[in-house]
Amino acid sequence: MTSDRTVVAIPIEPWFADHCFNGKIVLPAVETMLLLATEVAATHPEIDPRVMDQVRFARFLEIPANSSRVEALLEYRKHEDGSVHAKLLSRRQGKAMARLQEHGEILFAPAGKNDAPMAEYVPAPPADPEMTIPAEQVYRELVPFGPSYHTLQETVQLCGQIAWGRLKAPNFSHAPDRVRDLVGSPFPLDGAFHAACVLGQRAADFVPFPVGFDRRIINRPTLPGGNYRTRVQLLSQTNDELLFDLQIFDDQGQIFESVTGIRMRDVSGGTIKPPEWLRDGGK
Repeated sequence: MTSDRTVVAIPIEPWFADHCFNGKIVLPAVETMLLLATEVAATHPEIDPRVMDQVRFARFLEIPANSSRVEALLEYRKHEDGSVHAKLLSRRQGKAMARLQEHGEILFAPAGKNDAPMAEYVPAPPADPEMTIPAEQVYRELVPFGPSYHTLQETVQLCGQIAWGRLKAPNFSHAPDRVRDLVGSPFPLDGAFHAACVLGQRAADFVPFPVGFDRRIINRPTLPGGNYRTRVQLLSQTNDELLFDLQIFDDQGQIFESVTGIRMRDVSGGTIKPPEWLRDGGK
């Protein structure tokens, strides 16, 4: 196994200012994945950035206000089977010395190693959902991010252990990039996580945030300005963790992304709670 560590300057996009937690701007998990995929593909062109395994988000990477760039570290470890384990790190200055903090990690496999057929059929949304929540209310009361991250559209429908939602990727422009063209816009998956957060708040006594997942497969890249649907299923729950699967697809049932084994937990230390109206089924 070989390893390497390099410094990277993360450009801060204007819309990051709408992604805040506890009053601080934080790098979205989907941007962490895009960053790691882009950087790893540049140094290890043999990997397939469309398949991400053993993904973990250890802690938020805070972005100082009015910053144009944030310096971080990328760590790569290449295994004998050709897979590459990538981590996003930062240095935090303590009283005596600086120490490293982990923010995210992904295992990437060589192209062709983990290819798997993906179904093209997703069941239709329920005709009579148990609960329908307007997207405006979702972002006002349940997922309070700014307008750049209001990816859910129209309504979120809840029925049993499943949530359905419509997604729209904002038409933000980026410089052309081979990896970005392969993995697509980060916003639809972010919106699908929001739908999972809504479903999770109905099931648990905390507001769940994604802390990792088993696998993400990108079958087709989502596009800026594109319209999609998502189906999120709650598989199981414990006192402190919820487990989900989700798909992102179009109106014809073509699956663009599939994420399995999503782990979501309370990262607020119990300071944020779901509203009673959601736990009571909207009554």
